[in-house]
Amino acid sequence: MSGEKELAVLLKNMEPVLHSGDYVFCTVKDLKQVSDLDKVLFFFRETEAVTIVLEKATADEWKLGYTYISSWITLNIHSSLEAVGLTAAFANALKQENISCNVVAAYFHDHIFVAKQDAQKAMEALYSLSNI
Repeated sequence: MSGEKELAVLLKNMEPVLHSGDYVFCTVKDLKQVSDLDKVLFFFRETEAVTIVLEKATADEWKLGYTYISSWITLNIHSSLEAVGLTAAFANALKQENISCNVVAAYFHDHIFVAKQDAQKAMEALYSLSNI
């Protein structure tokens, strides 16, 4: 199954889940600098470097620099990669609360990274959005 495409269904059933822990975005020249790829939540190759996202404790252990400590929220509905409007809807709901978000769309779910201090407020905004 390729996931849900209907925006109203996605919003009503998105079930945001706040993961425990602190997450950071770091950069490395290449993945050879990563001693244990299993500890990396995800990575993305950009022209300038490879961005890796991982738990703050692991980044500290590996002595990697970061400037942003975030919380990780997963929308627990299997959203289609072809769904239209979901990202815009939750980003707008977070914008209304002055919360920035960094979004990763994986195959099954959308994942939202918000500043650690905004996590509970973000969850409230997302729950409110799903009760429209």
